[in-house]
Amino acid sequence: MLGEHTYALRATWTGDRGGGTTGYRDYDRSVSLEIEGKPPVLGSADVPFRGDAERWNPEDMLLAALAQCHLLSYLHACVGAGVVVTGYHDDAVGTMTLDGRGGGAFREVVLRPVVTVAHASMVAAAEAAHRQANEWCFIANSVNFPVRHEATVQVAD
Repeated sequence: MLGEHTYALRATWTGDRGGGTTGYRDYDRSVSLEIEGKPPVLGSADVPFRGDAERWNPEDMLLAALAQCHLLSYLHACVGAGVVVTGYHDDAVGTMTLDGRGGGAFREVVLRPVVTVAHASMVAAAEAAHRQANEWCFIANSVNFPVRHEATVQVAD
């Protein structure tokens, strides 16, 4: 499938306490992310950057995008390989390094999916499907840091 897809959202800062950005400590980092037809996502900065711990921050969302993209690409790869997946969870971890000048970057993300397959005969193909999923994942193909996989495949009882 060839083509181009465009994605649009509105990001609205909702953290004005009445004085705008008069000082670094004078405003909230609250954001509302909206896409037509979908519920809004409430965002903020991460806590070390004066954010709200109860809201999603950009770093959370990047990690979530990588984990979800791999999951969906993996399920597709498994269908093509004849692997019946009955369970999947991922305890993903991302490492970001600050540069000391106010910026920083992710150094790597490690996805740790635990996949349950229907039969023992599917384990090898299920393991191989992670490589295919990594090649297909739009988000992993868009970042400039390694996305590693430490996958576990188990057989349903």
